Amino acid sequence: MIIPQSYEELAVYAEQKEKTVFFFTADWCPDCQFIYPVMPEIEAENPEFTFVRVDRDNFMEVAQRWNIFGIPSFVVVENGKEIGRFVNKQRKTKAQINTFLAELKTL
Repeated sequence: MIIPQSYEELAVYAEQKEKTVFFFTADWCPDCQFIYPVMPEIEAENPEFTFVRVDRDNFMEVAQRWNIFGIPSFVVVENGKEIGRFVNKQRKTKAQINTFLAELKTL
């Protein structure tokens, strides 16, 4: 998982041609803590995606611009355009995340 350190670095990933999953999170978030242990498995099961972990508190402007109101949340971008989002205030399971990503594999 890629963890950008600056807005400039984050912008590079947002413009990539390949499918990129932006995983919005925060270390204080209990639902994020719930999903952290299975994220390596999710990445391994979805090799067609690049995964970028975005700490919402460090990138608040991006979270606000992208309407990220609940975490953890997932936004998938390809060729600089959003192609899918799994954004809500509920805890997410590995199965739910994999189902969401499966629907985007063929786009």
